[in-house]
Amino acid sequence: MNNPQDTQQVWFGNRLVDKDSKTTMVKDVFNRVAIKYDLMNDLMSLGIHRLWKNMMVSVANPQPYQQILDVAGGTGDIALRLVKACGGIPMMQAKGGQVIVADLTPAMLEMGQKKALDQGITTGISWVNANAENMPIASQTIDLYTVAFGLRNMGNIPAVLKEAHRVLKPGSQFCCLEFSPSALPFLQRLYDLYSFHLLPKLGHLVAKDQDSYLYLVESIRKFSSPEHLVDLLSDAGFKHVRYHSLTGGIVAIHTAWRV
Repeated sequence: MNNPQDTQQVWFGNRLVDKDSKTTMVKDVFNRVAIKYDLMNDLMSLGIHRLWKNMMVSVANPQPYQQILDVAGGTGDIALRLVKACGGIPMMQAKGGQVIVADLTPAMLEMGQKKALDQGITTGISWVNANAENMPIASQTIDLYTVAFGLRNMGNIPAVLKEAHRVLKPGSQFCCLEFSPSALPFLQRLYDLYSFHLLPKLGHLVAKDQDSYLYLVESIRKFSSPEHLVDLLSDAGFKHVRYHSLTGGIVAIHTAWRV
């Protein structure tokens, strides 16, 4: 089921809430799960999320001279992959590029900064606490906009996509990795059993937070279909919008261009 973005209410899991309320509620969820977020990603996806993220970065094809904005990227999983794909921080600094990580949740950003520091990265990545609906970034200054597993948690997705279009330079790319609300028919029953019964219990055992992980599962079911997201990107002004599905339709990578 698609988010009713033309109204003042949106889905927060299986509940309809005001758009502003969703932003506050999502921030609270991710503040609670931040410490165990990366571990839970590995456990929930059996490590496959790493392959999905690698493929997304490969599709995005970042370059060391680019100004790259990674939105909802708090724990740095995508940002660190982007840096590696660009040849490392020294290469980016020599070419004038950088990665900006923007996230709504301070606790997630703190985890990302710690992860970068553990890898010896102290420069070249900026960490910004910001709402994707209103980015503190000048218009037409970004060469590549990435968002992985974050779009479905945002309160006003059309506003987020218009803001992405605003900050991107003409000729620059938007790249999104996100879960799809449905998988191929032969996978759907198994996927539902795993998602709605096992994952919340895993969240309770590992992160001591069953409700947050139930929300995350429910949010997948309420998110736009890949085809509807193509329409939303087109409505925001993007051109050459494409997507391709991975792992039997469980996730999809969308690309679009600001022309």
